[in-house]
Amino acid sequence: MRQLLIDELTKEEQDAIDSYLRRALRPGPMEGLFWLPLPPDLLAEAQVGHDNCGPFCFAVTLEAGKLCFELLVRSQIALHCQCIAHATPVQREFVLRFADKLLAEEKIRA
Repeated sequence: MRQLLIDELTKEEQDAIDSYLRRALRPGPMEGLFWLPLPPDLLAEAQVGHDNCGPFCFAVTLEAGKLCFELLVRSQIALHCQCIAHATPVQREFVLRFADKLLAEEKIRA
């Protein structure tokens, strides 16, 4: 799996990240899972025309001591479709900007 992993988080950093994610993102079906929605203007060729598979998003998971951003565009509807694909460079940059903003705003040093 392609992902951005931030580890060695202190309990205080983890709590701050959890609070930020709860304010900024939609929670997933499991504890610690959040959905980062992909803006429609960043859809790749694989997602264009797959309106029935949307909305598209990235999974963000917060576990004990670590924060993970998956670099896979996921469908909220389909599990097996060609629209589910690795992030393009532009989509990866979107995830990295979100991660950088979160870390800066919450003053995370990990």
